[in-house]
Amino acid sequence: MEEINIKDFFIYLKKYIIAFIVLIVLAVGGVVVYNLMFKTPIYQAQTTVVVAKADAANEGGTAAYTDVNMSQKLVSTYGEIAKSELVLNQVINNLGLRTDAKALSRDLTIQPIEDTSILSIKVKNPDARRATAIANEIAKVFSSEVVSLYNIENVKQLSVASVPEAPANKSLTRDVVLAAMIAILAVAGFAFLRFYLDDTVKHGDDAEKTIGLPVTGLILRGDAGRRRNDDSELIVEKSPKAIVSENIKSLRTNLQFTSVDKEIKTILITSTNASEGKSFVSSNLATSFAQADKKVLLVDCDLRKGRLHRLFRLPNTRGLSNLLTSDLKDFDSYIQPTRIKNLDVITCGTYPPNPSELLASKKNKQVIEKLKRRYDVIIFDGAPVGGLADSVILSSYMDETLIVVKDGKTSKADLMSVKESLDKVGANVAGIVFNMVDRKATKYYNSYYYYGYSSKE
Repeated sequence: MEEINIKDFFIYLKKYIIAFIVLIVLAVGGVVVYNLMFKTPIYQAQTTVVVAKADAANEGGTAAYTDVNMSQKLVSTYGEIAKSELVLNQVINNLGLRTDAKALSRDLTIQPIEDTSILSIKVKNPDARRATAIANEIAKVFSSEVVSLYNIENVKQLSVASVPEAPANKSLTRDVVLAAMIAILAVAGFAFLRFYLDDTVKHGDDAEKTIGLPVTGLILRGDAGRRRNDDSELIVEKSPKAIVSENIKSLRTNLQFTSVDKEIKTILITSTNASEGKSFVSSNLATSFAQADKKVLLVDCDLRKGRLHRLFRLPNTRGLSNLLTSDLKDFDSYIQPTRIKNLDVITCGTYPPNPSELLASKKNKQVIEKLKRRYDVIIFDGAPVGGLADSVILSSYMDETLIVVKDGKTSKADLMSVKESLDKVGANVAGIVFNMVDRKATKYYNSYYYYGYSSKE
């Protein structure tokens, strides 16, 4: 059984705050409406009867101890007599009730009072006066029958039932509290079940534990726009002091320290599945390197669904797929400058029918070697690894490979599968880039604001 992190669970529970509010309002509202509009008020009347053997009294005028003890033992028997058909049929006839003994008994509660010879008789009925009349009549008929059956004369009704003023089932406050508690427990239970069965990777420590690789970068969920197919994704260019921009710069620094003895020039950015943010990370990381006075090339190697041309607003008629199927003499015409200083892009080009074969070709190796001689840093935006060989092939040519995972979305099983695929080809995996992390769910949140960073700057 996997160990449950209570802190992580409570962070996860915050996602259900709206569900808590909605369900509590519905539950409490339903209880209030039912109690005020549909619930039938039930009134309860109570009387008591004492039964004692009338033998000779002792000098103090009290019954002998043995007689009292015998009366106490017979109280349970008296209770059965009080709710018997013999008694209840007489009550029904005397009061002219339209019911039978079996139905009337369901509204009765007859109990002996502990350590006494006293019976408590309680009657419930929607009519307060009728409940009172039935209780008193039962006490009267019962007393008469006990005297007749046991030849006991000392049977008295201790208290006469009075008409109750308030319903016995008036419990609005209790029902509201109970409904709210049930709603809270229901949502919390559902959330716990989902949390326990959730196979997604959450937070950096979880990722490291899963695949044994460090978290090279942590990118928080920023306020700045990250809409697909829009150059607003280039946050490092548009908002250089934003929290997300600082995350990208930290990633750039961490990459430079991953290999002290070897210069890193080629970096592959991949992911387990689509929509985990690899193109966002690739484009902003490339921009960050360019801002650090590095001559940078960003290559769109997703020959199936590449979108860097839309992100940088560039034509896509001559891209990597076209380059790999043409004469390398016209090499420069496939490289496009961007508005960002020091940053060039090779788009994906026409989507080919055989992307894996093109990326595994000798010509692709030649292209990479030529590019390494011309640029300080080359970032390859690869296709997701899940079920595809494209990025696995490319990773064997790279100095470093980064795996982008999306907080709470990437499956642990998928992540392990990606790691195994990359290990088989001898890829040098630098680590994981954790993307779209909730600020308030991580210890890094307060530190960024301490230094005055804001995504709105």
